[in-house]
Amino acid sequence: MDQVRVAAWASDPIALTGLINHLKSRPELLVVPRARRGEAAALVFAVGQVDREVVAALRAAAAESPAAIVLVAGQVDPAHLSLLADCHVSAVLPRTALDRLTGTVLAAARGRTASLRDQVEALSRESSAAALTAREVDVLRLMAEGWDTAEIAGKLCYSERTVKNVIYAMTNRLNLRNRPHAVAYAVRAGVI
Repeated sequence: MDQVRVAAWASDPIALTGLINHLKSRPELLVVPRARRGEAAALVFAVGQVDREVVAALRAAAAESPAAIVLVAGQVDPAHLSLLADCHVSAVLPRTALDRLTGTVLAAARGRTASLRDQVEALSRESSAAALTAREVDVLRLMAEGWDTAEIAGKLCYSERTVKNVIYAMTNRLNLRNRPHAVAYAVRAGVI
């Protein structure tokens, strides 16, 4: 079996160590050191979100090697799509999908990945849904059904104050204007 050469980059040393150890555990992959990443068929970048440091690293990697880049990220702004494409990013995965990393790296190395736009949109949907806790989703579902605060509290066995705190914390954290806006956000995120 031919191993696919892969190099890794992460925004912090602990994430880099974990990423390298994960990649090394896969017999299909051969991890090459950063100094030899020009030999890699695929590069894996693990980041929280795409910022200036990440963009600079992606540009440097793209200039150094024609290898396909797999971006493992917590968040990717769809506005960065053309920038990512210019930097040879061919696949985007959420950080919670390490079980799909090996398959994605192999597909990227062989040039067989889905549309980058579709991948970024899927990541946006996943990160939107992940932004809500289970308790918030329960409250939002009942709000969407037209229940008021007292009825939601009774149905979920919470106090009214707890329900109000959940709603306040969620709308404040996600910059939502009001309860209908929160329900609309949950519908768009696909959680209700």
